[in-house]
Amino acid sequence: MKLIHALSAAAVLAFASSSAFAAGDPDAGQKVFLKCAACHKIGPGAKNGVGPSLNGVANRKAGQAEGFAYSDANKNSGLTWDEATFKEYITAPQKKVPGTKMTFPGLPNEADRDNVWAYLSQFKADGSK
Repeated sequence: MKLIHALSAAAVLAFASSSAFAAGDPDAGQKVFLKCAACHKIGPGAKNGVGPSLNGVANRKAGQAEGFAYSDANKNSGLTWDEATFKEYITAPQKKVPGTKMTFPGLPNEADRDNVWAYLSQFKADGSK
């Protein structure tokens, strides 16, 4: 019986560890974000540029950042930027939203997607963490 409890505890610990890893590393995500920074800004004072500011992107509806001229494809996509949707989109933006103006080829590496989401999702709409 003790062996079963020990194995159960080990399984719970392994699951918790893998769940924490799956959540991503914001510090690593900040480095991945450098690939995005030519078009997108984030943090205090971030403004729209070639792409919209990503402050408050978590749970924001696609095509809704104030003051940015989105493509009809993005405005009408019906997407909300939750973790799963963002990761699918950033894998291949043109595939997820055909007609988007975003020409970025995507992040094929799952860890990069996890990490950049962890980085982006910590910023509130006002740019604070």
